[in-house]
Amino acid sequence: MKNERMRIMTDLARFDWNRLTANWEAWWRGELRRPMVHVRIEAPPGAVDAYPLHYMSMYDFSVPAEEILAVQEEYLKRCTYLADSYPSCWLNFGPGVLAAMIGGEGHNGENTVWFTPGRWENCDAAGIRPAFDPASPWFRRIEELCRAADRLWNGKIHLGCTDLGGALDVISSLLPGERLLYALYDSPDEIKRLTREIHTAWFEAFRRINALLPANRGYSAWDGMFSGKPFYMLQCDFCYMISPEMFAEFVLPELAESCRRLDRSFYHLDGKGELPHLPQLLSIPELGGIQWVPGAGETPYYEWIDVYRAVADAGKRIWINIDGDFDSAARLIDAVGRPELFVVRGGIGPEREPELRDFLRRYSVPASE
Repeated sequence: MKNERMRIMTDLARFDWNRLTANWEAWWRGELRRPMVHVRIEAPPGAVDAYPLHYMSMYDFSVPAEEILAVQEEYLKRCTYLADSYPSCWLNFGPGVLAAMIGGEGHNGENTVWFTPGRWENCDAAGIRPAFDPASPWFRRIEELCRAADRLWNGKIHLGCTDLGGALDVISSLLPGERLLYALYDSPDEIKRLTREIHTAWFEAFRRINALLPANRGYSAWDGMFSGKPFYMLQCDFCYMISPEMFAEFVLPELAESCRRLDRSFYHLDGKGELPHLPQLLSIPELGGIQWVPGAGETPYYEWIDVYRAVADAGKRIWINIDGDFDSAARLIDAVGRPELFVVRGGIGPEREPELRDFLRRYSVPASE
């Protein structure tokens, strides 16, 4: 006999977006004294005939957008949304997909997506002149999905922005391997020019993608946070390999400008090699918060209490993915002592719903209203 929950479907057309938006906006304004809890109860195994591919780019570009979205919708109807979670998916075309919109080429592997120089293959830094190209195949595919989602869903499912990437991350796709590292020394002015040009292309892509989704109730990216005003999770994974001095010269100015141009922003701090840059990040007045990810092989996120305290002491917000471990998340939140700064993200199986509800009660988070 099938699990009873497999016969239960969420009526996405009846989802209370007004409540959801009001809660997130109150949190952004600092009016809530509790964490935001965006932990989705996932569809149980066997609940749908076909599960969405992790990367939307891995569907052959000849597959109609409507078919891809139908698979997404069928899955999302089998999920349960408590507290601050909401029906959503995002345009996952791999990290740093902007490279494929400015002359680079995108490639789908078995479990990942990566980008190569494309038309800039034989160019040094001085020879690369990036500009956003709306006719690029990867942007046209994203455009196709956006138009279909806006028409078919009309706002009942939120479609999050693609992972455009950080400026130096995108440059590293065009100058791969050690070439970008050498160029920081040999051609610093050219790298700064490239950074400015990619910054311009980034915001043009961001503007166009969101303009294609007028029915969206707000903004989100791959991190799942919701905002009624333009928001993005910024990053620079490349900075793992450079000193704080180089970070100040090549990364911080563009990053700070991005924070000023966006109404709201977080930074994806990926790996302990980026920790030396944390003081500079926290010095950006417009940066709203930090997502700290220790990285593979490191101690779990909840053991880095000093990092989170530094973020909280700077008045910044904190994003954590609980991976279903509610007790560890609670210990971290209590140790920092500022629950209102936290966004708690994750996905759990239906059998763990009681644990989620206990966690919500602990922090006086309404399960639903």
